[in-house]
Amino acid sequence: MIQETYSPEETFCLGEALGKAAKPGEVYTLIGDLGVGKTVLTQGIARGLAITEPISSPTFTIVQVYEEGRMPFYHFDVYRIGDVEEMEEIGYEDYFYGEGLSLVEWGNLIEEILPGRRKEILIEKDLEKGFDYRKITVREVG
Repeated sequence: MIQETYSPEETFCLGEALGKAAKPGEVYTLIGDLGVGKTVLTQGIARGLAITEPISSPTFTIVQVYEEGRMPFYHFDVYRIGDVEEMEEIGYEDYFYGEGLSLVEWGNLIEEILPGRRKEILIEKDLEKGFDYRKITVREVG
């Protein structure tokens, strides 16, 4: 699926739809440059899971757990991961193979430990189409 959005609100709404469709045990990877809208999309996904608390990127904590929604939401930001051993130290398998939705920002950096079956979400800008334009590609892997 390829979706084009023209505002942060549209990106949020796409995330909300993805969150509403999410099933326990799924893993989403989120790939895109800094400032492309990964956090806005993630906030929408959280809203789709009925999570109302503020969502921010867990850049320094690696994972943030939200349990108030219709299922647990495990939000990873692996941008600062030195190697996959750091993921093992936080027990990533308990999250990836648990009962919630795992969303991994910068998932391409830990490709070797990701589940074979997942959803990959790629967000791209195209300034020729406007400052707020985003091309969001969602594809099943595995």
